[in-house]
Amino acid sequence: MKHSPAKPIIFFDGLCNLCNSSVDEVVRWDKNHKFKIASLQGETAKSLLPLEVIQNLDSLVLLKNNKLYTKSSAAIRVLVDLKWSFKIFYILLVFPKFIRDAIYSVLARNRYKWFGKKKSCRLPTSKEKAYFLP
Repeated sequence: MKHSPAKPIIFFDGLCNLCNSSVDEVVRWDKNHKFKIASLQGETAKSLLPLEVIQNLDSLVLLKNNKLYTKSSAAIRVLVDLKWSFKIFYILLVFPKFIRDAIYSVLARNRYKWFGKKKSCRLPTSKEKAYFLP
């Protein structure tokens, strides 16, 4: 990683329908604009993330305070930062990472089959542009 951005960045698979729906929910819930969002296929990912992370499109990635979180750890941390009422999801961190990530990986492995895949990365609407990085 080159440097830590001012706001946490959520990196997602821009072709995944489930991932895109999750991003829609982040935008809907993030009333205070705590996050920036970028696809793992984009320029921001290439400039800030290690190559092995970019090549692993089956994980949500959170870059926060110069630290990378992936898979279930990223998902839980995004949730608890979105709304005060989501702080309850911190309890999921008591489960061992290998168990959380095993469940996450089953979903990630089957996401295209279960939820579909886009032909190209999404383009943000004019309302969403403030959230998205290239």
